[in-house]
Amino acid sequence: MTAYGNFPGSRPRRLRTTPAMRRMVAETRLDPANLILPAFVREGIDAPVAVSAMPGVYQHTVDTLRKAAVEAVTAGVSGIMLFGVPEDAKKDNRGTVGTDPDGILQVALRAVREEVGDDLVIMSDLCLDEFTDHGHCGVLTADGRVDNDATLERYAEMAQVQADAGAHVVGPSGMMDGQVGVVRDALDQTGHEDVSILAYTAKYTSAFYGPFREAVGSSLTGDRKTYQQDPANARESLRELALDLEEGADMVMVKPAGPYLDILAKVAESVHVPVAAYQISGEYAMIEAAAEKGWIDRDKAILESLTGIRRAGAQMILTYWATEVAQWLGGPGRS
Repeated sequence: MTAYGNFPGSRPRRLRTTPAMRRMVAETRLDPANLILPAFVREGIDAPVAVSAMPGVYQHTVDTLRKAAVEAVTAGVSGIMLFGVPEDAKKDNRGTVGTDPDGILQVALRAVREEVGDDLVIMSDLCLDEFTDHGHCGVLTADGRVDNDATLERYAEMAQVQADAGAHVVGPSGMMDGQVGVVRDALDQTGHEDVSILAYTAKYTSAFYGPFREAVGSSLTGDRKTYQQDPANARESLRELALDLEEGADMVMVKPAGPYLDILAKVAESVHVPVAAYQISGEYAMIEAAAEKGWIDRDKAILESLTGIRRAGAQMILTYWATEVAQWLGGPGRS
């Protein structure tokens, strides 16, 4: 007994006593339906190619991509975001293969749509960086700057061919001013009124993109600081958000996720449309590398990182662990 009578009268630890109790009172829950799998499909290979900086992630063939899509459906994952990796010889300064109906991304979209139909929300990255020989997200001027308005014309073409190929959702990710409005007009004018836009609303220039550039075979020289957001800025993301919503975004996204949970929370508190966050390649690689060293518990770290993103306000999380985590969540509850 203490000299303080009933002190402490309030004991929050009572709600932490057992796994069943903790599950019952949990404020944030992860569900397979929250998860979207980013996937890479590479032209000119006959077997999957491992991404060295992202253990467990591969550049797929079209056939193995089909299998990955089926696995995602079976696990309960909601969506798949496709990125195309063309042969280097097909890249040019305008990213022509990105709007070729027979380009690798469009081939992959048709294959996945044929395989899983509407059982998986099929999303396509709408950007030029994978397809240009300079690796930037748009068309360059003579002095090497990204030409915003010329790039928008290319995005309009991409929207049409991706929708024609079977995308349920297009994700304009280049951070060009006006991109959502131009893409919406292009879709509506070509009979694709039902195709949704997931706007990359707050996409920051980040050191954590490094492994992704291996995954897409990036040809980038220089950086993207003139069009991606400055990591120092927060209010700017809300300005981008207002513009994207005005232009017709159906869903909005923050990228990267982990280093920008404050931005994610601000966005989630400000809108009444679905909010996504992209747990990017560097976030994935750090956990995998630390776990490989034996420094952290891999599975617990993965779940904690995803729960933090969900708690900050993301209804949808793009993560390379989507299928694996969905399989976990389909089993006995964890605490």
